[in-house]
Amino acid sequence: MKKLKIKPSTRSSFTTYAIVTAAFIAVQIMISTGSASNMFKGLLIPFCVYSIAAASLNLTVGILGELSLGQAGFMCIGAYSSAIFSVCTKDTITSAWIRFPIALLIGGIFAAIFGILIGIPVLRLRGDYLAIVTLAFGEIIKNVFNALYVGYDSSGLHFSLTSQGDLNLAPDGKMLINGALGVKGMPQDSTFVIGFVVLLLTLIILYNFIYSSTGRAVMSIRDNRIAAESVGLNITKYKLITFGLTAFLAGVAGAIFSHNLSTLQASKFDYNLSILILVFVVLGGIGSIRGSVIAAIVLTYLPEVLRKLNSDFGKYRMLIYSVVLIVMMIFTSNAKIRGFFAASFAKLKGLIIKDKNTPAKEAE
Repeated sequence: MKKLKIKPSTRSSFTTYAIVTAAFIAVQIMISTGSASNMFKGLLIPFCVYSIAAASLNLTVGILGELSLGQAGFMCIGAYSSAIFSVCTKDTITSAWIRFPIALLIGGIFAAIFGILIGIPVLRLRGDYLAIVTLAFGEIIKNVFNALYVGYDSSGLHFSLTSQGDLNLAPDGKMLINGALGVKGMPQDSTFVIGFVVLLLTLIILYNFIYSSTGRAVMSIRDNRIAAESVGLNITKYKLITFGLTAFLAGVAGAIFSHNLSTLQASKFDYNLSILILVFVVLGGIGSIRGSVIAAIVLTYLPEVLRKLNSDFGKYRMLIYSVVLIVMMIFTSNAKIRGFFAASFAKLKGLIIKDKNTPAKEAE
């Protein structure tokens, strides 16, 4: 009987799906048995949000090979556009199972549009210059929403960048964006189940993109831009596709994040968030989608665990967190250490397979 051969790419992607699904089932069991703390349950949606944001950023940083720090800006666009839609339609579209998926798509589409518009001039830059420009883009987006006042009444929408009083709303008018106070009255449609489904769909999209002909073209551009251009690949086209997909998924993550809050404020999407997501990508392994998800979950949970410690040990949680980051960086960047663990894992795997085959040989 001919043995079925499974491609390494297929095995890698399905292993990631299995790990994420197993983690979801384990969490559901913990919640149903009451063994999950309130702190842990409160972090479930952020786990999904940061995992989606980190995995999508790895598409640009790891697969395309370009350093981008605009992830917080795309999340901010997705968060605000989806929030405005939900606030305006929560009285007409009463079912969250209809309203929220539409809001996710709107958040992703608006973020992708801005990603493509920004990418057309920005992607001509490379390295540190691209990182600085994308970081500036994120800060501009945050400050614009911080200063933006939007309201509507029977005569239509009103905009202002100075104060709420300049809108001149009618008595029946309603504020949508109130400057630095943000968007209030958000329907809290985000749940862990929806977050898990979106995360799983994100992983499926990313793996299928990476192992497609488009993904291989993107990786060839990363490895040797001149050689890729010499065989006829349109560099700008593939960069825009990758950048647009990264922005779309970041916008979806921002939409999930915004619908987990009662009040949405732009100050939550500062440059620290972009740096944090980049840290997830680097520590999880540049180019490793699975590693980005694991790093996002571990590094989101670790500070909260340290915060809960009621001792002098807990007072130094950020110092401990920084030391852990440094140690993890050393371990993940050292080829000898990685090789040691890979060899140990391969040896252990060989012993397990040998133990499984031994009874069959003895029976013969």
